[in-house]
Amino acid sequence: MSKVVEETDRVVQVGTQQRSIPHFQQAIELVRNGRVGKLKQVWVALPYYSTKGGPFEGQTAPEGFDWDMYQGQAPEHDYVKQRTHGVFRWWYEYAGGIITDWGNHHVDIAHWGMDCELTGPTTIDARGMFPNPKDTRYYNTPDRFFSRMKYANGVELLYFSAINDRRFYGEVKPHEPMPQDKIDRLFGKDVPEEIKTYNRNGIMFIGDKGKIFVNRGGIYGKPVEELADNPLPDDAWRVRPSRDHMANFFDCVKSREEPVSPVRIQHRTITACHLTNISIRLGRPITWNPKTQQIVGDDEANAMQKREQRKPYTIEA
Repeated sequence: MSKVVEETDRVVQVGTQQRSIPHFQQAIELVRNGRVGKLKQVWVALPYYSTKGGPFEGQTAPEGFDWDMYQGQAPEHDYVKQRTHGVFRWWYEYAGGIITDWGNHHVDIAHWGMDCELTGPTTIDARGMFPNPKDTRYYNTPDRFFSRMKYANGVELLYFSAINDRRFYGEVKPHEPMPQDKIDRLFGKDVPEEIKTYNRNGIMFIGDKGKIFVNRGGIYGKPVEELADNPLPDDAWRVRPSRDHMANFFDCVKSREEPVSPVRIQHRTITACHLTNISIRLGRPITWNPKTQQIVGDDEANAMQKREQRKPYTIEA
């Protein structure tokens, strides 16, 4: 998609609507203008959605529903309603679980504040917990995860599910208990204790002079509180203005300007999420070259950037 947009000069807006929400924009401007000092670390916390579910037995697809076309290039499976609509998220055949779902929104904000919108991590070390047996009748994405990503500018991104922000979506079973041994196995020994008991989703920017936390509920931190008495100067770095995500798209269709959330940036965001999934599924760290967009020294991991496409739904790119 990035390639085609560049070749055709088309206007494409990605639905990461947080870019058009004023308090997210304010957080980015504060971070990029040094109000937390030199940025050292960013935490990206997602909710802990249970994906414990199954076994789901094959059914007859509803009349008028083309199950073969719905599956598209993905591997063929018997129809079950839990593979469709909202809960398609919990199957690797069609999505990447919470890591790519909510993750694309929050990692986008992190990259924006890190000034890493057009690059990506250099190392990814991730692990996850899978609540179901390895069986095609069960959801197969992890519901708890932790990923440590390092970037060439020296910033470290800690990406994880907040195990005390517990949510349900779709036909799932209760969250699994998290005794200390599981917490230690998931997060490791060198993670801030606060992360192990986190109970909110959002993005925390940590610098050598302060912190800013932002999520869909608001923006918090001393740099925010001080803004009334110490506003950003007129020559401060600013985000591109957008207060309505869909309106921004229509405006750019008319003006031919690039929208606030272009494919070339969001491609880099979702790549970090996919790399987290690859590291989890392989059970080992991986090294990424953001320039060549290839995993270094690991053919098995690199092969996971694509999958065999089921005919006749193949897409050549």
